[in-house]
Amino acid sequence: MCGIAGIITTHYHQQHLEELIQQMQKSLHHRGPDDQGIYIASEHQAALAHSRLSILDLTPAGHQPMSTPDGRYWIVFNGEIYNFLELRSQLASQGEQFCSRTDTEVILKLYQRMGADCVQQLRGMFAFAIWDNQEKTCFIARDPLGIKPLYYWQSGNTLVFASEIRAILASGLPNICLNPKGLYGYFISGTVPEPYTLIDGIHCLEAGHWLHWQTGRLTQKQYWQIDFTPDHTISLPEATEKVRHALIDSIKHHFISDVPVGIFLSGGIDSTSVVALARQTQKGKLRTYSIAFEENEWNEGDIARQIAQNFETEHTEYQITSTIGRELFPQFLQRIDQPSIDGFNTFCVSQIAHQDGTKVVLSGLGGDELFGGYKTFQKVPQMVCWGQPLKTIKPISTTFGKGLATWGKSPQLKRLGDFLQQNPTATTAYRSFRGIFSHQEAWAITQYYLKDFGLTSYEHLSIGDEIFVPKISPNSHLSSLEDQVSLLELSCYMRNQLLRDSDVMSMAWGLELRVPLVDRVLLETISSIPSNLRLQPGKKLLVQAIPEIPNWVVNRPKRGFFFPFQQWIESDWHDYFPSPKLDKNIDVRLWYRRWSLAIFQFWLKQNFA
Repeated sequence: MCGIAGIITTHYHQQHLEELIQQMQKSLHHRGPDDQGIYIASEHQAALAHSRLSILDLTPAGHQPMSTPDGRYWIVFNGEIYNFLELRSQLASQGEQFCSRTDTEVILKLYQRMGADCVQQLRGMFAFAIWDNQEKTCFIARDPLGIKPLYYWQSGNTLVFASEIRAILASGLPNICLNPKGLYGYFISGTVPEPYTLIDGIHCLEAGHWLHWQTGRLTQKQYWQIDFTPDHTISLPEATEKVRHALIDSIKHHFISDVPVGIFLSGGIDSTSVVALARQTQKGKLRTYSIAFEENEWNEGDIARQIAQNFETEHTEYQITSTIGRELFPQFLQRIDQPSIDGFNTFCVSQIAHQDGTKVVLSGLGGDELFGGYKTFQKVPQMVCWGQPLKTIKPISTTFGKGLATWGKSPQLKRLGDFLQQNPTATTAYRSFRGIFSHQEAWAITQYYLKDFGLTSYEHLSIGDEIFVPKISPNSHLSSLEDQVSLLELSCYMRNQLLRDSDVMSMAWGLELRVPLVDRVLLETISSIPSNLRLQPGKKLLVQAIPEIPNWVVNRPKRGFFFPFQQWIESDWHDYFPSPKLDKNIDVRLWYRRWSLAIFQFWLKQNFA
């Protein structure tokens, strides 16, 4: 994994262009400490920068920006292509010659032959840009599931893009102003929903999309989307076998590396699944990493150690106390690209792997979304079912909902009030159940900050504005409410929060984090399994597909990987989380509400000082 940045334009002087791209590259140095590179086109229409974390082909042959031998195409690439060896073999059989052993060169050769259609061939996580020095065009693409981030800003004929927003801001080109929709989405969901960001004019390229720039004209297209078309002829034994083969295939591909690969082990079913299958497919030693706490209620260190012993891994545990966490917290704040209510856990465990000399780790992220591990898979359908009869008395339910949203005694009741005012769909139920602040609260907080920055002219957001809901094609086959929840979890919580925070906080330590359960081929293989089999409570299908998982892991109560933030904020960390000066009707006692407000304040100071 690396950091990429670029400026595509029609009117910059070479010296000015070089200064801007150097500033952008400097801000991404932490993402790629092994090598740095800059390319400026001869006619000064393109400047590309790359910071490299060497994973494949550790020699100088992997240097980026990389070009074709004739100098026509230039690429900067962040990510890993796990099927690059197969693709390379196919290209070689067609007469292509290679100068390196990198997946970067494979992408370049594919684009040279296929143009934009090359993205359909790629299995992996990626964000890349290719400049065509002959046609004076730029092609930018992001992986199907949104594992790698890519942000862009356009003004006139100038396009600026980068792996992190901080790099775009480092160019000094955008006027920094808060984005109302991004801000509102953040307070609704605890993270900024793509394609919005907190900076007006800066956009997140959505997962499964590409951009094409030519003489200032920007074209965007979606090339992939999730499709849960069920095959009702699949039996449970067939589904189990299909899942196992797909998981083993994904694990094998995600271990492709020229440096050792470790595994984050939390003690849950998902990370245990990765360790179990890694032990089945890999020879030699395996390194695992976990976090433990003094507080027994939150500590999963014992179970993680037991799993490590069971699968004979070289295990490293890091016990984080309130004091240690507080010492790390300022470093964490410096690495935030956009605020969220997550990320500190990944920041801490990534430090452990980095200190152990590991450059690549696997995570069990994605198992809950694919196999029904969250409470939303039961609660959202329940909410929709009991909400349906209320449609017949819509004026009454709407009035009651408004009352709850205004006078509800708890955050949950206020968000329930939002749900009652809308049509009872999976989307509205999900937003209510998953929400951080209610619509009224989120809009009030948004107005507070916008006015604080002198912004008084902006579009009002109503309760029906689904800021953080994914686009669902009319051709999508979502035959059950559970499938709809799976789509929402994959496209909202996982993509906007878990994947984004995992990328930023692992790269803060120069660490590549891979997610074998978030794999295009895996998802396409198992998406035809009907939801009554794939999304059974307790992730039963996943458990049946991996009998190596010990019963004492399976039978443990479901627990998320959380830090004891509520206790810490109320004691040693209280000065980092002062009571915000908001409407007294907005309850901020819950840690995740205090956290979202405080982290946003820190981010504001860093970017608007």
